[in-house]
Amino acid sequence: MKVKVAKISLIMAIFVLLASCNAVKRVSKDEHLLMDNTVYVNDKKNNTDALNSLLFQKPNGRFPLFGIPIRLHIYNLARPNIDSILNAKYRNPEDPKTGLKNFISLKQYEALINSRKNFNTWLKKTGEPPVTINTLKTQKSATNLKTYYYKNGWFNADASYKIDTIDTQRAKMSYYITTGSPYFMDSIRTRIASPVIDTLYKSLKRNSLLVKGEQFKEANLTNERERLTTELRNSGLYHFAQDYITFEIDTIGTNKKVNTDLIIQNRMIRYDDSTQVRPFKIYTIKDVNIFTDDAYQNINLTPTDTINYKGFNIYSYGKSKYRAKALTDAIFITKGDIFKDINRTRTYRYLSELQTFKYPNIEYVENEQDSTLTTNIYLIPKKKFGLNFNTEVSQSNIQTIGLGFSGGLLIRNVFRGAETLEVSGLAAIGSSRESGRKNDVFFDITEVGSTVKLTIPRLFFPLNTDKVIPKYMSPSTRISAAATSQRNIGLDKQTFTGNLSYNWYPNNKVTNTLDLFNAQYVKNLNSDNYFGVYQNSYKSLNSIAKDHNTNQDFFDENGNLIIPSGADAFIDDALNPGSGLNLSKNELSTVRNISQRQDRLTENNLIISSSFNYVKTRRENIFDNDFSTIRFRVEFAGNILASISKLAGVEKNANGRYDIFGVAYSQYSKAEVDYVKYWDLGKKSVFAVRSYVGIAVPYGNSDNIPFSKSFFGGGPNDNRAWTAYNLGPGRTKSTNEFNEANFKLHFSAEQRFNLFGSVYGAFFVDAGNIWNVFDDVTDPEQTFDNFSSLKDIAVGSGFGLRYDFSFFVLRLDVGFKTYDPSYNLGNRWFKDYNFGNAVYNIGINYPF
Repeated sequence: MKVKVAKISLIMAIFVLLASCNAVKRVSKDEHLLMDNTVYVNDKKNNTDALNSLLFQKPNGRFPLFGIPIRLHIYNLARPNIDSILNAKYRNPEDPKTGLKNFISLKQYEALINSRKNFNTWLKKTGEPPVTINTLKTQKSATNLKTYYYKNGWFNADASYKIDTIDTQRAKMSYYITTGSPYFMDSIRTRIASPVIDTLYKSLKRNSLLVKGEQFKEANLTNERERLTTELRNSGLYHFAQDYITFEIDTIGTNKKVNTDLIIQNRMIRYDDSTQVRPFKIYTIKDVNIFTDDAYQNINLTPTDTINYKGFNIYSYGKSKYRAKALTDAIFITKGDIFKDINRTRTYRYLSELQTFKYPNIEYVENEQDSTLTTNIYLIPKKKFGLNFNTEVSQSNIQTIGLGFSGGLLIRNVFRGAETLEVSGLAAIGSSRESGRKNDVFFDITEVGSTVKLTIPRLFFPLNTDKVIPKYMSPSTRISAAATSQRNIGLDKQTFTGNLSYNWYPNNKVTNTLDLFNAQYVKNLNSDNYFGVYQNSYKSLNSIAKDHNTNQDFFDENGNLIIPSGADAFIDDALNPGSGLNLSKNELSTVRNISQRQDRLTENNLIISSSFNYVKTRRENIFDNDFSTIRFRVEFAGNILASISKLAGVEKNANGRYDIFGVAYSQYSKAEVDYVKYWDLGKKSVFAVRSYVGIAVPYGNSDNIPFSKSFFGGGPNDNRAWTAYNLGPGRTKSTNEFNEANFKLHFSAEQRFNLFGSVYGAFFVDAGNIWNVFDDVTDPEQTFDNFSSLKDIAVGSGFGLRYDFSFFVLRLDVGFKTYDPSYNLGNRWFKDYNFGNAVYNIGINYPF
């Protein structure tokens, strides 16, 4: 307790010290440090982020909760006249410090001076200079506020400000806005010069953003202008641009009504000495020419190979290296169609996604005599072969350190259809925390593997899918096969996988992935070392064996169960009613659970499944912090094999399961829903929540879920108050090295805020747990029976620090067990809520 009090006292002392620092140390006597901004709208306080963002001056940033301007204090530590101070201290012959030159070289002496100067510079850059009230910027802020309300329909708005001094060097700013009554949209008239646009507008106006009766907003005019420009450029108007659309509004004598005229002018053609005005015309595509190798060395050459395929002209320098269909599938601009700007955008995107060409050049050549366009598409192929090599250093709850090496060969256009073939290999070594082997070596984890992956830029399917999944959705097919051999912390395994999957994007916010066929075979190579790895299970079993009249042949010279023969023999005797061991009910249950878990984790797995993954995000870009994302995944395994086994009359094995080559295949259904929501609170502050539900139900040929498909709790991206695999199931006290189950609930809430510069802080609360449901686990402490089981949801809370490197975020989170379901009811809150039992998580990027 004394240690805890000392830590808390130290932290409080630091904050008191910072708070006592003189914040106006670098503020001139005739200036005022800006302490706060307050905006009043019609005499009511309104400090929304939308209004605060309009102010040119904002107070220095403060640390949440304590309200201390840390960056300002850091800046104040810097000396403004550092050069003269250093000269006086170190270059003054009369000062004793100059005598240091007698002990160190002149170069070292200058380095010492520069280090003082560099540290002073670092303080200035890390800190934040004091924000003092500037009258000019204050007037601009008031003008900004007035303009904001004017643009949103309050044409009579007015803004003023007042400086409220706190003392001789501190002051607060108050802004006062009087809006008056808003104006509303009324009549909307059109003046359209070109007949073709006038005809098109009749069908476009039904989706107009200008609605009679709504409050006037200038943004609606801007958005309507952009909408009409997009629609018209996708309706054949090649020369149309936003500049041709203007609006005139009239509010004189309208009783707070806004009469709007939409004006679309004719096309203006500018020559050297004159300007000609013509009506807009609809353009069609006359020809589409594709140049497959527009490299610089071919700039003066004439194409020697010409292919005409479905209206496309394909030119090559030498024999074409690409199948015609592979190229034309990527082109959305079609001969005979009207000009559509979106088709050019889609063509750019599709060609870039092929990974076969550099960014393409698409050129339109106008044929004025017949209002047509000739489209020239210039492609520059990437190199056919590519090599890559990567190294990785990792750490996890299994290994203290891991080193990985991987490399691969990339072959483009491997079958002349813009396909990409990747052949890669990996090798990794690691050191486990506790290997369970008798003769430990430091690097006791090794893994080698290889993968072959073929990417096809279309759906590889026997039926035509263009009507269901058109090519603008960028469909692709991936076929892969992989094999790995791993010597892990004792069991060792080989894994063989094969996959056929389809990907497509209905729009820029939705991603669909269909794994039509996914096969995985896992073979355990060292099952006899199970109890050498899972020491907790072994200790429980060993303790029970010693308390009973167990056959002494099961023990070694130290009186412990021999691994594996003694442990396995004791389990057989314990579960045999006629063995005479007379185990208690609890002991028998423990042995039975250990046996079931051993069988499950040591059996070979064959999983043949299909799955569908749907992701929809409303995030506009990486800087958007006000969005939501939902992920949904469903998977079915073993159903086809079960149907074939029944139809073929295959006999079940001794355990009542169908198998293939001696391996019982898994049969289950699995579903997951993951929802994330961000709220941008302004001032680099974000509130984020996540909710996750996952369930996997075994049936038919399975009584439980394969370990690789089950759920676990804890870890840096889950409930951060528990380490990975250390939470649950249910209210059980964690005794297994790896705890998992087939049902999971998880919820997180996190407040993120900026501390200073690139350093951010966070407070978080995580809640959730895992349970067994609809499987062969019957322990009531581990199973989810009904809503009463929700009382076993674990709650963790804590704080974190993050450093934003722009391209990734380095994260440290400290989690405290707030509500621990492993304790008895009524005694679960704040049992281990201290730094001694805290969990420290290091992660890359945000947890959700």
